[in-house]
Amino acid sequence: MDLTRTEVAVRKDRRGSAARLGLIALPVAFFAAFFAYPVAAIVARGLKVDGVWRFGRIGEVLAQSDVRHVLWFTTWQALVSTALTLLIALPGAYVFARFDFRGKQVLRAAVTVPFVLPTVVVGTAFLALVGRGGLLDELWGVRLDTTVWAILLAHVFFNYAVVVRTVGGLWAQLDPRQEEAARMLGASPWKAWRQVTLPALGPAVAAAALMVFLFTFTSFGVVQILGGPTFSTLEVEIYRQTSEIFDLSTAAVLTLIQFVAVGAILALHAWTVRRRETALRLVDASVTARRPRGAGQWALLGGVLVTVVVLLMLPLAVLVQRSLDSPGFGYYRALTREDGGIFLVPPIEAIGNSLEYAVAATVIAVVIGGLAAVALTRRDAGRFVRGFDALLMLPLGVSAVTVGFGFLIALDEPPLDLRSSWILVPLAQALVGVPFVVRSMLPVLRAVDVRLREAASVLGASPWRVWREVDLPMVRRALLIAAGFAFAVSLGEFGATVFIARPDNPTLPVAVARLLGRPGDLNYGQAMALSTILMVVCAVALLVLERLRTADRTGEF
Repeated sequence: MDLTRTEVAVRKDRRGSAARLGLIALPVAFFAAFFAYPVAAIVARGLKVDGVWRFGRIGEVLAQSDVRHVLWFTTWQALVSTALTLLIALPGAYVFARFDFRGKQVLRAAVTVPFVLPTVVVGTAFLALVGRGGLLDELWGVRLDTTVWAILLAHVFFNYAVVVRTVGGLWAQLDPRQEEAARMLGASPWKAWRQVTLPALGPAVAAAALMVFLFTFTSFGVVQILGGPTFSTLEVEIYRQTSEIFDLSTAAVLTLIQFVAVGAILALHAWTVRRRETALRLVDASVTARRPRGAGQWALLGGVLVTVVVLLMLPLAVLVQRSLDSPGFGYYRALTREDGGIFLVPPIEAIGNSLEYAVAATVIAVVIGGLAAVALTRRDAGRFVRGFDALLMLPLGVSAVTVGFGFLIALDEPPLDLRSSWILVPLAQALVGVPFVVRSMLPVLRAVDVRLREAASVLGASPWRVWREVDLPMVRRALLIAAGFAFAVSLGEFGATVFIARPDNPTLPVAVARLLGRPGDLNYGQAMALSTILMVVCAVALLVLERLRTADRTGEF
């Protein structure tokens, strides 16, 4: 009998190992073929000469004064952008966490719109606000597009929701009675907040700050449009060295530097997230919000509303207004005509191209990310599987420009000769969507009671049937949310797509960037019109996503 039980245990363990390897095999193959291989190929092309590695080239590149300036500016603007975002967004996080007021859900969705907008649209919106002929230029003769302030404000605009969602979501679940007890013991409001609430919020603030720093450290679209020839981040410099100067050696060194920096940021972010998950006792967020009391709280609410309107809504409103400057929707009608220049087809066709690519990328991201999420939730997951969890986040930080150019260099021979295939664009977009799918599904999958799965297995259900009848009904909402995020980020991907989108099949972000790169009011107006269309599509996707999230009270991305 003992032998029989042992045999059963061994067979069960073998089936579990086989299932685990089967789940993780496709995601590993996908990332190996379409992330690790292209990035390694472009680095090798830049640092390998006649089959010999030239690691001395790293020191030569770092010795260049212009490269050191790019490194300094990249780090400096990321630090300042992060500090400004925290300073401006933390009051908003408190208002959304502790106050209950009319229109809160609508305002919450509006605050999130900038985060899902493509960086090209963000840059275009601020160009319409602070650039030549923009609103500030018309009213007061003030232009900020030639200053670093345009970049910093655009980064705050883009990352405001990161702080509100991450910090505000945790703040709403902190028990307010702890701070009230400190007040009763004689502590001032400031001292009670500093000694009770702030330490509890510390991990969430750190996690939000690291995410904002990561997004701004790797900023491309915003700096490319607003920075001009004066300001350049690592990402922009990699693009310039690759596509304009064709200096792959320098681009490879900069890619390695960015890779190391992003890896350190992600490791620090993972540590803060683990600390936040295990160090706090939380309460139901629905019982902590109340209507503002007193003039001070109403003034705080009013200040946050003014900030949201001026900083987040005004650039988008100006973008729409600029797209309507031509009588009779002239800029929109011009999108339907071939110009015989940079576009081989009418620019309006970029809308259909983007939607088709985004749908294909979403399917790929959901399949790859879903399999990875299921594998990561298994109790018998080994170190390799748990380590793969960290690797899944790398596409968010590694240069998208490097990935895109790596596609052209690496995927040019059978069996991966895809340079002329339409699938190349969705594959690049899916790389960015997979981390969002994994992060959306993991918390829900981990919350499923493992005893339900074991009971179904004991009753004879196959692993597929267990997933279909136990896990799927519980994670269906998370799966739809994941698909929504993947669709939104795929729709706006620019860094890699700008290399691999063909002239006869441009995406919306690529079309906007190309129009902005050409002189003339008509091209500028068409860029505004296309950006408005892209903004509307992203906003609709967000509203659908927000409806799916109504039952989710975590308040996190």
